[in-house]
Amino acid sequence: MLRTPSDTGELFGHGGTVYAVARLLGVTPEELLDFSASINPLGPPAGVREAVMTAFDRVIHYPDPRAEALREALARRHGIAEENVCATNGSTELIHLLPRLVPGRRALVVAPPFSEYAAALEKGGWEIHYLFLAPEDGFTLSLAKLEERLADGFDLLILANPGNPTGALVPLPAVTELLELCRLSGTVPVIDEAFMDFCEEESAVPAVIADGRGLISRSLTKFFALPGLRLGYAVGAPAVIARLSGIVPPWSVGTLAQAAGVAALADAGYRDRTLDLIARQRELLSAGLAALPSLRPYPSAANYLLVQLTSGLSASTLRDRLLPHGILIRDCANFPGLDHRFFRVAVRGKEENSRLLAALAGLLGG
Repeated sequence: MLRTPSDTGELFGHGGTVYAVARLLGVTPEELLDFSASINPLGPPAGVREAVMTAFDRVIHYPDPRAEALREALARRHGIAEENVCATNGSTELIHLLPRLVPGRRALVVAPPFSEYAAALEKGGWEIHYLFLAPEDGFTLSLAKLEERLADGFDLLILANPGNPTGALVPLPAVTELLELCRLSGTVPVIDEAFMDFCEEESAVPAVIADGRGLISRSLTKFFALPGLRLGYAVGAPAVIARLSGIVPPWSVGTLAQAAGVAALADAGYRDRTLDLIARQRELLSAGLAALPSLRPYPSAANYLLVQLTSGLSASTLRDRLLPHGILIRDCANFPGLDHRFFRVAVRGKEENSRLLAALAGLLGG
């Protein structure tokens, strides 16, 4: 087992901090089993490596500033026009552009939320309010409560669907109602679908384009296992996308990332294999967690599970006790709306999930 340092809390503001943790533990990143970042356990599609190597000779040129080939592939993927798509340097870049894109200063964020929403809005001088979803309700969004909150007057609404870190899915009919509530209240809706590839039939892409005011934020890094390349995109009505494209930094998406995205989107078999693997392993992992003492996993539509500790043990303590086993989990205490009892784990392959369950059983009993 690895030796655990005494002070690890500051390393875990986000998931996926494998480089910092590896340095602290005196090991290589490859020696760590990272359940804190929700990345496809299959790794990138086979064609991505060849596409990146082929494109490498083009790094002597500036990237295509409009990412035309990538936008064409994304438009084809969703059955929409290229003018409905804007490529970005990860979906996080889009989140940080929102304060400049949307006029106003008051935002309502459905919580518990991804931390970058608040980070971006605070830098832009926005006033942030939260609509908290309750664990006892399975983190289900109540449209009646949303309507009540929107009546207070907000310029922007941000909803992650599926929720991160909850994994809870707002079905498409409910999202359509949400768009109408935003229209009536004069609120711009932004729906973060970073993990929607795992349940694509519920995507609000057509509805948001038809609505004409809001945006869909998407990521290519989670489903296609490309977080090191930083690749995301926005979908919306042409006028909204045109405004967004006007504030995206020049050459935002690099040549290699563009090539990787096109190759990843072309691999239909990869998508089928991923959905089959995640559905089976998510069910097995959830059942395995539920069978252990003091753990309550919540249902999820994505490739991760939110888990509640029902004993006095805190998630940070459990995280630190797993580190000597070379296993990272995501302590969720810093998500608004959650506390020290919650942690998140990615759904990985069978052997990796079994290793996590065995380590947890050794620490918790069972």
